[in-house]
Amino acid sequence: MKRKLLIAVVVLVLALFTANSSWLWGSAEGNPPLLAHRGIAQTYPLDGVQNDTCTATRIHPPDHAYLENTLDSMRASWAAGADMLEFDVQVSADGRLVVFHDNTLECRTNGSGLVKDHPFDYLRGLDLGYGYTADGGATFPLRGTGVGLMPTVEEVVAAFPGRELLLDVKNDAEGDAVAAYLTTLPAERRATMAAYGGDTAMEVIRGEVPGFRVASRAIMKDCMVSYLATGWTGLVPGACEHIELHLPARYGRWLWGWPHLFVDRMTAVDTRVVLVAGDGPWSEGFDSADSLDGVPEGWSGWLWTNRTDVVAPHV
Repeated sequence: MKRKLLIAVVVLVLALFTANSSWLWGSAEGNPPLLAHRGIAQTYPLDGVQNDTCTATRIHPPDHAYLENTLDSMRASWAAGADMLEFDVQVSADGRLVVFHDNTLECRTNGSGLVKDHPFDYLRGLDLGYGYTADGGATFPLRGTGVGLMPTVEEVVAAFPGRELLLDVKNDAEGDAVAAYLTTLPAERRATMAAYGGDTAMEVIRGEVPGFRVASRAIMKDCMVSYLATGWTGLVPGACEHIELHLPARYGRWLWGWPHLFVDRMTAVDTRVVLVAGDGPWSEGFDSADSLDGVPEGWSGWLWTNRTDVVAPHV
């Protein structure tokens, strides 16, 4: 009896893994689409980075002159082969949706204080390249190149009609302002856009803009926990439908059907799977040809990158 039970268990386990074999059933088509993080950005080493680290003071020696979150850097990313653009969104003191990453201004610019405490005219006049240095402050190679370059969300949307856009809502309390703007857009334009950010902001946007694609830590966790419990059946839980999933590759090995069958299943429920480099806490991208060694062979999901110009020729 024990031998029969053991055989039955082995057969069941083999059946489960066979049914969820990415290599047997998944479509390894390759040619992954690229998500350009803030356009083409200056990169920096991530070792030792904390929430309050001024990353502009630790950039690699620049090999291009683009500044993140500017229209020029965005245009350059499209020209280099980007398929989707990610950019940061905050609300100014006079209610404008501005495109800038840091809550404070001192790190990157010649301004001071919080973004939310200044009107747009002040923010537009700042030099976005003021604080960048690769040699500990001996030189500032981008200083003077970023004056007047901070765009609004409206300007970005207008500049790239029909292109896929991903809004990073930086402050959880600003979901209402972003939702109000989204409702002014035609449904067909909203269909090419998505947002991610804090749990509260994303629930606000999800409630006020029905059908809009969103992602947050809670939304992604809900999907992953549900899928781990039921994905062995081949069925995708409702929590995973029509969302954005940003996953480090190392987490994927625990998911049923990883990598190719998993991507196929998520695609079937209109969910985008975006592979990020590193362990996940920071916006680490696939920014060099060597970094692509960490991408599963034949990957057909999205790739997160700060350097579309560098990686596009290699995918």
